Amino acid sequence: MLDKLGPTGLLGVLLLVAGIAVVAWNAPIVAAGLVLVLLGLGLVVRSAAKSVMGMFGF
Repeated sequence: MLDKLGPTGLLGVLLLVAGIAVVAWNAPIVAAGLVLVLLGLGLVVRSAAKSVMGMFGF
């Protein structure tokens, strides 16, 4: 999976985890909510990308 992300994607994942860790330090419930929102957003983006790629025949 890491080879598909590339260096920019890996940096993005690290920043995402660091941001959630900072929020969790002060407000664990808010951090849990943020994680759920980000997971949902990831699923929506994945499904949209899969649909668009299907239109192009990939």
